Amino acid sequence: MIVNLQADGWEIVYHRTHALLAAQIAGYWDFGDRTHRLYETIAAISHHDDLEKEWQGDQLTDAGAPLDFTLERETSVEQLHRQADEALYKGRWVALLISMHQCFLNQGSDNPEIADFVKEQRDRQDDWIKELDMTADDAEYAYTFMRWCDRLSLILCQRQVPMGGRYIEVTNGPDDKVYSIYRLDDGDFCVSPWPFDVSSFEVSIDACYLRQLEFESNKDLTAALKTAPMKTVKWKLARSSDD
Repeated sequence: MIVNLQADGWEIVYHRTHALLAAQIAGYWDFGDRTHRLYETIAAISHHDDLEKEWQGDQLTDAGAPLDFTLERETSVEQLHRQADEALYKGRWVALLISMHQCFLNQGSDNPEIADFVKEQRDRQDDWIKELDMTADDAEYAYTFMRWCDRLSLILCQRQVPMGGRYIEVTNGPDDKVYSIYRLDDGDFCVSPWPFDVSSFEVSIDACYLRQLEFESNKDLTAALKTAPMKTVKWKLARSSDD
């Protein structure tokens, strides 16, 4: 989960919520004529964090605070295999993109089991690309787009956009352009260069809020999360007149 410290407690954004925000962002991209497997790609973006289940497992720091995903322990190989296999229920294209994301996140691991998992997934990806009569470039284009939407969603959910009109880099898009996001004077957000097919749009998520700073156990945290008030968080993205 994404954990943001606030003056009166914690703001919690579930990872599946963040993935849904990434899919919302994806829907506004200006694809031009390149729309092959578009809806399957957006489905993969929406479901790429289905492995995360914040009401299960160890979700506390040693100090008893909610555990932000950046501090989480290494995911087990069993969990990775389960996510990769379950993605096939949605089809090979969705499974391919989710598999590529798993490899991206786990590349260079010192755990030999995870290294073997990454190698196995790359072999599966080669097979799926051939079976789907695609090219490796097609797959890389779609996955780069997926990672771009994922990154922009994380920047918003983690409240990382600085004040004062300063820019924060998102990442390279599928067109290999470097994109950044910054806050406009009126409080809206602008991505530069502007990659969307509308001049402005609004995206939103549900976040939950905890006033208690520390918890005795994961059971206590889970109970608090299930009863915590939720609020809608909105962002308006608008094209700048300078862009």
